[in-house]
Amino acid sequence: MKISDGFDARRLRPRSPRNWRLRLGAGFSALLATFGVLLAMAGAASLLGRAPALGELNASPAGSAVILTVGLLLLYVGVRLWRRCRRRMRQPLALNMAPHLMKKHD
Repeated sequence: MKISDGFDARRLRPRSPRNWRLRLGAGFSALLATFGVLLAMAGAASLLGRAPALGELNASPAGSAVILTVGLLLLYVGVRLWRRCRRRMRQPLALNMAPHLMKKHD
């Protein structure tokens, strides 16, 4: 089948503008994860008997455990948000076709 000169397959896929919200969200979540790592390291170092990194905030073992828990929680939330933003940025802009019309890949 011959393709005519006026046919452009790129017109079939609508080009949406890049979503800056997702990029900013990925950057913010990466900063959140970094802050979580730093807090978790400070809490763990204080629990292991090193000098308190945050002064009086984690001078006691209970305060150090709270700092460690908050750091791990921030790390978890930051990684989850970062992965969600990256996944949504990488979604293909493919055509929506019925599955039975696609080629069979065995």
